[in-house]
Amino acid sequence: MRNIVSIVYIAIIIALGICAFVSYKSKKAIGKPLGLLLISLIPPVFANLLINVCTTESFALVGCYMYYLGMNFVMYAMLKYTFTYCNITWPNRFVQIVVPTILFLDGLQVLSNTIFHHAFTTEVIMVDGYPYYNLVPFLPQNIHRMVDFMVFVAIELIFFYKTVTTVRIYAEKYSVILLTMIVCGLWECFYIVSGTPINVSMIGFGVYGLMVFYFSLYYRPLRLLDQMLANIASDMPEALYFFDPNGQCIWANDPGIKFAGLENNDFSSALKKLETKFNDIDFDSSDFSCKKVLGKGENAEYYVLNKQFVTNSNNKYVGSFLSVRDETKEQKDVQEQIYNATHDSLTDLYVREYLLSEIRKTIDDNPDKDYLVIYSDVQEFKMINDVYGTEFGDYVLKEIAKKIMRDFNDDCVYGRLSGDVFGILSTVDDFDPEYLDGELKNFFVHNGNVEEKINVQAGIYKIDDRDIDPSVMFDRAHLALNTIKNDYNRNIVYYDDEMRDAILWNQTITAQFEEAIRTRQIRPYLQPIVDKMGNVVGAEALVRWIHPELGFLSPAKFVPVFENNGLICELDKYMWRSSCEILAKWQKEFKNLFISVNISPKDFYFMDVAQEIESIIKEYDIEPGRLRIEITETVMMSDIDNRMKILNDLKEYGFIVEMDDFGSGYSSLNLLKDMPVDVLKIDMAFLRGSKETDRAETIIHNIINLSDDLGIISLTEGVETVQQYDMLNKMGCKLFQGFHFSKPIPVEEFETLYLDNAPSAIN
Repeated sequence: MRNIVSIVYIAIIIALGICAFVSYKSKKAIGKPLGLLLISLIPPVFANLLINVCTTESFALVGCYMYYLGMNFVMYAMLKYTFTYCNITWPNRFVQIVVPTILFLDGLQVLSNTIFHHAFTTEVIMVDGYPYYNLVPFLPQNIHRMVDFMVFVAIELIFFYKTVTTVRIYAEKYSVILLTMIVCGLWECFYIVSGTPINVSMIGFGVYGLMVFYFSLYYRPLRLLDQMLANIASDMPEALYFFDPNGQCIWANDPGIKFAGLENNDFSSALKKLETKFNDIDFDSSDFSCKKVLGKGENAEYYVLNKQFVTNSNNKYVGSFLSVRDETKEQKDVQEQIYNATHDSLTDLYVREYLLSEIRKTIDDNPDKDYLVIYSDVQEFKMINDVYGTEFGDYVLKEIAKKIMRDFNDDCVYGRLSGDVFGILSTVDDFDPEYLDGELKNFFVHNGNVEEKINVQAGIYKIDDRDIDPSVMFDRAHLALNTIKNDYNRNIVYYDDEMRDAILWNQTITAQFEEAIRTRQIRPYLQPIVDKMGNVVGAEALVRWIHPELGFLSPAKFVPVFENNGLICELDKYMWRSSCEILAKWQKEFKNLFISVNISPKDFYFMDVAQEIESIIKEYDIEPGRLRIEITETVMMSDIDNRMKILNDLKEYGFIVEMDDFGSGYSSLNLLKDMPVDVLKIDMAFLRGSKETDRAETIIHNIINLSDDLGIISLTEGVETVQQYDMLNKMGCKLFQGFHFSKPIPVEEFETLYLDNAPSAIN
């Protein structure tokens, strides 16, 4: 008996040592407290082994002391382990100190038995033919037992509390340890009460140590895992199907049951129903992942299918599972975002950038097709908004968009380029210009009680260079459209070679402008102005360009270009300065002569005209009256109050103001009553353009008389014959200008002409 017990104790000691080593190596939080507990169990087990095998009293006493002191250490280690394993803290700092202190003091009183012999003694008895030193306890020894017992019971209560308060599935790991402790405690009590000579209860503590080692480091609640996995699978939004090795469905979650339409949880029909839904998928194949679309258009449903084989730890096939994820909402959200990013919110047509990219793609993908682009614009759209309101204006744009979608087929690409501008790409074969022209001429919009004819015009560029950017294609179509902007009898126009040449010409002379100014290729020519006697009294400065390669350029070749691109302002300032240079040179020889300079309507937008001209006059020290300011009626057609103030400022400074082309407009008389005009220029083109010559002459005569009555000097320009000159002279006109006297000539020729024909004017 003693030998068997000894062998068991040795095995337990070795096992506890190995487990303690493994525990200390573990990275889990429980590792260190567990290792301490396992180490603490070794001394009392070894002590009982020593008591069991020794045959002398001295060794038996050593074993007793090691046993009793070791149990105190075991209680402390068990308590520390329990708090960590059960995830609780000490009740308070006091208890945390008091309990270890009591155990320590109890250990001292047990150890003091070596001196006072007050706690216990031994008596020898014969067991298996050998002496065995049995314990004879006194009161202090029983107190020692009570201390350990109370701590042990407290630990059992903690485990009992965790067992009854924890979710049932988790209680297993506490209840097994609690049961082991109860068995150990009862076993120890039985040993004490029964007086059995050999203490085998420590076998229970050894088993206890091995149990807590397993539950602390390796135990996994499989039932809990199964339940958790089942709950997770059931709650997943994807439809899940699990198949056995034979391909039979053995389980599906609620979304899977609903998706396949299974009745009464008949999982066996799942595969057949899935094959019906996804008829082109081989569900018997190996692992796969794919996307499928069921239905079309707005009713389309999007799914992602994943099938995976499942193997056990021996890599043996045990089944498979299939997940079907419905991503219809995500796909439609993405499609909606893409649609919103690529389509205009008002008209549902492509936005500009996407339209251009789609046109580029369409042209590149169809190299054998001929295309054209259409730039369509609503004329006077701002007036539509002002008269009928922006709500009606938006309605007009939506009606135009609907018409585009109706009239152009799916092979066309169309979109909204900007506010009231639409762009279309069409194949040449599909485009019917006569139909489009007729539709645009009769385009009416009805909205409630409002009916309005909408004037829509279209510029068309037939694509002959497929490599240029689509935006440039629309620029060319837009350029064509500008040629009929104010012609309400035309609705469509094609971009042609003449327009292309005009673009190239505009780019060429614009690029050469600064160099032409710097090298004086652009210069003033002077057209003489004469009085009633035919004497030269001044000149009008007219711009001319003597190009080094192209020779003499008519102003009609470049002035309209500069008016469109804004360089006219720089050109006008250059002409003002050049005229002042000439007047400064004439200070001595020709000081009675004046020069008239033109002011463009755009000058008023980009500079302070009065300040600019006054600063040039001051710079060259010229009398303001010698530089006459010539304006046209169109200058006064907008911002009248501000323009009138500028003219008054010029008048006050000493400038003479001339109105050019009087009679060619519709509001000249209305302006004349308020404008501070000194000279009225009458264009003889008024006479040449009339079939009723007598009436035209009468009007000119009355204009001259009107200017006399208003104290304004009359000047007729465009005089080409001596008969015209004599007629105007008789009418009382004061000044004359025209080819009859001289065409515009260089400054040097003008000076020679003046010296030859008006010597009396020289000072």
